[in-house]
This record gives sequence, C-alpha cells and structure tokens, in this order.
Amino acid sequence: MEALLGPDGPFAREVPGFVPRAVQQAMAGAVAAAIDERHALVAEAGTGTGKTFAYLVPALVSGRRIIVSTGTKALQDQLFHRDLPRVRSVLGARLSAALLKGRANYLCLHRLDQLRKDGRLASREEVARLGAIHAWSTATASGDRAELAEVPEDSPLWPRVTSTTDNCLGSECPMFADCFVVRARRAAQEADLVVVNHHLLFADLAIKQEGFGEILPGAHAFILDEAHQIPELAGQFFSISLGMRQLGELAQDTLAECAGVSGALALLQPALDPLMPALRRLRLEFERLPAKGAFSVIEGDAAVMRELDALRDALAGLADALERHAERSRGLAAVHERALGFAARLAHLLDGNARDAVHWYEVSAHGFMLHATPLDLAGPLRELREQSRAAWIFTSATLSVDRRFDHFSRQLGLDDPHTLALDSPFDYARQALAWLPPDLPEPSDPAYTDRVVDAVLPVLEASNGRAFLLFTSHRALRRAAERLEGRVPYPLFVQGTAPRHRLLEEFRASGNGVLLGAASFWEGVDVAGEALGVVVIDKLPFAAPDDPVLVARLEALRDAGLNAFTEWQVPNAVIALKQGAGRLIRDIHDRGVLVLCDPRLSTKGYGRQFLASLPPMPRTRRLDDVRRFLADGA
Repeated sequence: MEALLGPDGPFAREVPGFVPRAVQQAMAGAVAAAIDERHALVAEAGTGTGKTFAYLVPALVSGRRIIVSTGTKALQDQLFHRDLPRVRSVLGARLSAALLKGRANYLCLHRLDQLRKDGRLASREEVARLGAIHAWSTATASGDRAELAEVPEDSPLWPRVTSTTDNCLGSECPMFADCFVVRARRAAQEADLVVVNHHLLFADLAIKQEGFGEILPGAHAFILDEAHQIPELAGQFFSISLGMRQLGELAQDTLAECAGVSGALALLQPALDPLMPALRRLRLEFERLPAKGAFSVIEGDAAVMRELDALRDALAGLADALERHAERSRGLAAVHERALGFAARLAHLLDGNARDAVHWYEVSAHGFMLHATPLDLAGPLRELREQSRAAWIFTSATLSVDRRFDHFSRQLGLDDPHTLALDSPFDYARQALAWLPPDLPEPSDPAYTDRVVDAVLPVLEASNGRAFLLFTSHRALRRAAERLEGRVPYPLFVQGTAPRHRLLEEFRASGNGVLLGAASFWEGVDVAGEALGVVVIDKLPFAAPDDPVLVARLEALRDAGLNAFTEWQVPNAVIALKQGAGRLIRDIHDRGVLVLCDPRLSTKGYGRQFLASLPPMPRTRRLDDVRRFLADGA
C-alpha cells in the first residue's frame, strides 16, 4: 500500500493534484490486513485523509469479491462514476464493478404502462412529465431515475412508475424480460466489486420481504463508508412499519388491477370503499396528538383506537374480498398477498404489550406511520456478521468519542474489533480558530436564539458573510432567519425555502452568502474554498427528548444500572458535533472560524469531552482574536 500510494507510486505519477499522505497509507494497510484476515476494523479517518482511495486500492488489489456501501445515493454515484474508474485506471485492474440501488430507484415498465393506460393525472405538468418518462424509458440502458433530471426527485409520479417489494409481480410480470431491476441485480451478482448504499445493504441483510437477498451473500468483505450512520439506519431496517402511504397504494394498485379483469371492479368496489375514508379519519384523529409518541399515547385516546379498529376491519374486509378473486389474475393475487401481509403487520403493531421492541407512531403532513423498533440491535447485527463470514470494515471521519470507539462498537455488537484513529493531515493550528462567545445564557433561556444571532453578527461582518449557521431545531432556525432578515447585507439561504442541492449551489455562487440549516446540513455538505469561512453551531446536538425509541433505550440503560446520559446521550451528541464542525475545513487551503455557542462546553463537566473530540484547533473567548484571524486570511 505504501508503494502504491507513496510519493513514487502510480497515483502520484498519474492523478493530477494527488498528495501522498502517511495517514492514507496507514489506513490502506489496515484495510488490506482486514480483507486478508477477514476481521472487523473500525477506522476513523479525519477530513482530508483520502479514505476513499484508502479502501478502494486494497479492495481492488485483493482480487476478492467486495461490497462497498456509502451513506447516500449521491455519494454512491460519486464513488462509482468518479472515484472507482480513476483507481481502476491507475491500477490497471480488470475486475468488474456494478452499481446497485434499491428497486424504487429503477423505472418499472409494467407500472409505467399501467399509468399511461389509466391516464388519471393531477395536472398538465404531470402529463408532460409522464411523457418525458416514457420517452426516456425507450432510450435508457439502466432505468436509473437519477438519469432523468427534468422530473424532480419528489415528483408524485415516481412512486407510480417504480415498484416496491410489495407490488412487484416478479417473474410473472409481463415485462419481466426487460426489467431494469432484474438487469441491475444480475450485473451485481456477476461483479467483483458492488457499490451499494446503506439503505439497500440493510434492506438486504435484514431480508426485507423479497429484497435483494441473493446479491450480497458470498462477499469476502463489506466496506461501510460514512459508518456513523449505521446504528440509526439498522434500527430502521430491523423495525416493522406500516403507514398511510402503503395502504393508500394498496387501494390504488387494487383499482389498477381491476381494470384488466372483466367485472372485477364492480365486485371489489364495496370492499375497497371503506379503506380510504378509514385512513383519512384516522389521520384526522392523529392531528390532536404530538407529532411523534409512544404507543401508550395512542392507547390513551379512545377516538384514535376506534379509528384504528375501523382501519383493521376495512383491511380485513378487502383481504377477504380479494381472496375470492385472487385466481383471476396474477395482479389480483399479488394485491391479495399484500392485503394479508399488511393485516398481519397491523395486528403486530397494535400489540402494545410486546417488550422486545418499542411500539410508536409518527405523523407527517401527508400521513402517519406505525413502528415497532427493536431496543437492542447489537445481537441481530452480530448474527448477520457471523453468518457472512466476511471482513467488516467501518470507516468515517466521526466514530470515536475522545479517541475511544467503545460507544460505536457496543451499538453494533462488535466485541473486540481492530481499531484505527487517524488524524486529519490538515494543519488545524494554523487553518482554524474556535470561538466560544462569552456571556450567552443557558440554552433553555427563551431568548437564547436571539442572543446567539446577536453574538454572531460581528463575526459575519468580519468574514463578509461566507457562513454556515447550523441549528439543532427547525424552530431555532426559523427564529434566526427572522432575526437576520434585513440586518445583514449578505444573501440569506434558509433550509426549507428550496431543495438542499440548489441552496448549496446558490450559496457557493454567491461568494458571501449566509446559509442557515438544521439536521441534514450537519453532514455530507462539502464547500471548499473562499465561499465558506465561518461555521456556527447554536447548541450541543443532544437528541430530541421526545423520541420514543430514545426514551425507551435510556430507560433500559438505567434499568441495567448504567448512567444513560453519559453512556448514550453524550457520545451520540459528540459524534454529531464532530460532523457539524467538519463542515469548516475541507481542503488544505481552507481557513475558518468555528463558533461554538453553547455555554455548557465550559460550565458542565461533560463539555471537556466534546472539546477533546474536536480537531486540535486553538480556542478563544475574545472577539478581537476572531477579527484578527479573519483579517489575516483576507
């Protein structure tokens, strides 16, 4: 690895701008050893390490079958279309590679055909977009909807022209021979290296219905980038869930299948009619409840329980009616199977007495979801790894707390993993400064956000804008946006006013913008260069105390005699803070100020743990130091 990635190696010769880094070589060596010996490796690699090359090079050199998983589909595309071809070219590797996404990313030709025949669309715009999808369907080789940028990602058409494990007809589909999902799966089965994302990986490993279970077994190694996301994602995929959208799609698909069977609609309509009104009435009753809560909240509300019983009856009635007609077509048989499966799932979710999982609900603008989430994921994850008999490599810039990996390892059931902590090669002592504003009130103070904005205004003036303001709640974000409007001469970009990618593009182009973001802007956002000179973090990012899964998990830790705050809440918040702080320095030429507003960093004992986990940058409480630092870099 040192020879390949060192100053005299092929990457230094052939890749423009490549800088040999000892930390990158160290990580590549550790990854190569993990692949060779099939052991578990947890590797934290600071920003600028070059971790993508550090795992791709040993993966390709090994000649083994490797699965690489990324945190998002955007990173997955970047890895497959940009980084992987570059590494393969330099190494001259002849290994085959495939990109595989979840089935909802691929056009379903059968459902497209059904929608074109059905013709019921909400607007002329949707008619035009359906025409664009149809034209693209005749030219695309992959069917990956990411190719068709002119139809927005959130268009209501996409769920109607893609399939789910619930509504896919499988080998009995009339268009099975041309199916894009089948093609992608076959390519992945035959490839030496497969690039997936965490959502797909866990859908497969958790064997969700009939996902892609035959693709991943047989891999010699799994490399999971952005691995700090794994504990939360694993919780989602080991959960049992059912919501308004799935049940609405069941009704919609049943209607579509009736269109192809003579007389079916007249016979099934009486059983279909009660389902949608029952869903709407239940959604209205949920309006009175908190947006998220434990199942006990539902059990204490007679009106919600009454509508849940009505929904259960409507679903059972539809399943019974479909049973009498299931043999008339493969499509009707499929929706009958779904109705039975949903009825069983609903019964499980309504059993609030189960103790192995947290039963909870959440309400959104468009519907509701019921969930049963396992309390402990360590056991099932350990079992999956043991069954795979593969090497497991977890890497991210943020896995440790005070340079220890105990918290991450415990969550994933990693009993004695090999670990590696690599510092960023960036010169934080010269490139960055952390400012802890003095005299701010406690974060619980009603005027806290106003005071944060007031404290930050002189920094924005000194930096000429060029700032990210990161908030732990959307309410604080909205209040800060109101407070800044008209008080700064810089363009404001506020999360929620436009899609994330467009806000970032406009922020970069502005040159002196101020971007205000919450949760999704704390990670995966990369703005290198002059456009960003300040990152402000309003509070320590402790998880919301109203999360029913968190509440149950903390109770379980307390019951086991542990301190839930220090064992769970602090480590998770440390990792989240490291993600937010990581937005500041993205390149060896970057310079910037990290503003940490929360006074608990200084007043509470646990504040030291947060500060010790950040990159080694100088800290100050003096605003003059900040102004001088920014002036020096101007």
